[in-house]
Amino acid sequence: QVQLVESGGGLVQAGGSLRLSCAASGSIFTIAAMGWYRQAPGKQRELVAAIPSGGSTNYADSVKGRFTISRDNAKNTVYLQMNNLKPEDTAVYYCNAVQIGARNYWGQGTQVTVSS
Repeated sequence: QVQLVESGGGLVQAGGSLRLSCAASGSIFTIAAMGWYRQAPGKQRELVAAIPSGGSTNYADSVKGRFTISRDNAKNTVYLQMNNLKPEDTAVYYCNAVQIGARNYWGQGTQVTVSS
């Protein structure tokens, strides 16, 4: 089992920045990759950024150049630095962990609201 706890959401004006954090606990040695997804009202959940344990990061086209995903293995934490935020970035952001064997775990979600 893997537990994920997110923090760092909030309300920000367009052009501003936020940093999301996701602390993992439990069977962390079984995690193959971690990432961030988001879901806006009336839309499907979509991948924002992912960071595999041994590979390179990948990003949704809509956030490339603005968002950066990183991980601190000593703290078992993944971060999402979001710069130059736009109103269309408004959504609930979810931390995701993929376990070896492809089982998915999700955090509780954190709201990000960008005002114009």
